[in-house]
Amino acid sequence: MLANTQHRRFRRRALSMTSLIDVIFLLLLFFMLTSTFSKYAEVELLSAGSGNIGPTNQPPIFMRLTQDNVSINGTQHGFDNLLETLKIGTDDVEKQTVLVSVGRTVTSQRLVDLLALLGRADGIIVQVLGGR
Repeated sequence: MLANTQHRRFRRRALSMTSLIDVIFLLLLFFMLTSTFSKYAEVELLSAGSGNIGPTNQPPIFMRLTQDNVSINGTQHGFDNLLETLKIGTDDVEKQTVLVSVGRTVTSQRLVDLLALLGRADGIIVQVLGGR
């Protein structure tokens, strides 16, 4: 009898794909329900030579962006009332050029927030200064 059990081979059954498909379906359902769908905002960027803006009589406004604050022509200002501080778009027909210099520690999200805020004003041409 011992000889019969030694000669008897273990027969493998075919793998069932049902449990694997169930697991994949549950993972798909989990990731679909836990993900968030948000709409990303667009920030319009133009290359240096793409604008057709002539020289203006107004001097440009120099804005320095750091991680903590914003300075306009050397004076520190808050980020929340920046458009009121600039006072742009009142009675002037010409557009005002704003030169934005970015500090070394500024995140890209902070720059995008500033560009989105300045993009709401009608009379502004924004130029981001490059280089470190």
